Amino acid sequence: MTAIRAAVLRAPGRPPAIEQVELAAPRDSEIVVRIEAAGVCHSDYHYMTGDLTAPLPLVLGHEGAGIVEELGPRASGRIRVGDRVALLWRPRCGVCEACVSGNPVLCELGKVQAATGGLPDGTSRLSLPVDSGGAADGTALHHLMGVSCFAEKVVVNENAAVVVPDGVPPEVAAISACAVITGVGAVLNVVEFAAGRPLLVIGAGGVGLSAVMGAALTGAHPVIVVDVDDRKLELARELGAAIAINGRETDATAAVLAATGGRGVDWAIEAIGRPATLRQALDCTAAGGAVVAVGLGSADTEFAVPLNQLVQRQKRVIGSLYGSSNPPIDLPRIFQLYLAGRLPIDRLLGERLPLDEVAAAYEHLVSGAVGRGILVP
Repeated sequence: MTAIRAAVLRAPGRPPAIEQVELAAPRDSEIVVRIEAAGVCHSDYHYMTGDLTAPLPLVLGHEGAGIVEELGPRASGRIRVGDRVALLWRPRCGVCEACVSGNPVLCELGKVQAATGGLPDGTSRLSLPVDSGGAADGTALHHLMGVSCFAEKVVVNENAAVVVPDGVPPEVAAISACAVITGVGAVLNVVEFAAGRPLLVIGAGGVGLSAVMGAALTGAHPVIVVDVDDRKLELARELGAAIAINGRETDATAAVLAATGGRGVDWAIEAIGRPATLRQALDCTAAGGAVVAVGLGSADTEFAVPLNQLVQRQKRVIGSLYGSSNPPIDLPRIFQLYLAGRLPIDRLLGERLPLDEVAAAYEHLVSGAVGRGILVP
């Protein structure tokens, strides 16, 4: 066992606290990673509030990067000690129907991790000290999405790690493995024939701004962004948006339709996860167009779809998890595009805080912080 410090969530509605945690040695094809940077993602906040549920208590964090310090006894050799890696929050068994059909983000091991709060084998490498006042036996502690990177070190399956090339900073690597691959991936993997066609992004957080970068990369035009924060809209312009609309100050649907000559956009990416903004995206979409939903809401959130828009105007609503990506292939592509200057991912980076200020980082996120916050253990 190795003693580490980590952000532990004991119950919904209570802020996470930095506690002393015990980390077991890696088994089989697992690796130990010393965390260099972890992104402050809204998904963790859903677990903090209880909008999404997971076995508790758990160590938070699913968007991280670090340096490999130890290999399990059956590691493949693909990853070596000293490698810098980005961590993936979707497992990849390689043999289930989703994996072999080219849709590994729906790997069946995702259900195992969600139900058990463990790694892909369903067991945990984390424990609370016996006198910590945790679970009934004083030892049970769970992983979040198989990662739990709001910690000094993690144990993950080697399939949950992608080697980061030289020249990519750890902060960029961390957010690339969640926010960036989700937003850019939604454009590269779901949107079709974007060049020269109008594309709308609703929500200018980390994922929405990543979608803007992806849209600019593919030549969509005009790229239109809707948000309620002028600071985020200004950053969206810097990243490639041609039109930025403050939905608090104007009728965003009318403004989008006016910007497209009344036609609407061919593609709309909703990066918030609210029924009202999903409906807004659909209303902004042209006949034959599509809404790509990438934002998460609470587990019971429902979205009412106007049937006649689907039928008479042949509109579509498409869900996209993790950018509908194949991370071992798509994430290295994203790193190369960053190194080539085609994806200015570093422009997404917001404030940097020590791990001890995890609660403050989420207060800033909820109050509208611009850019992706980074925790540095």
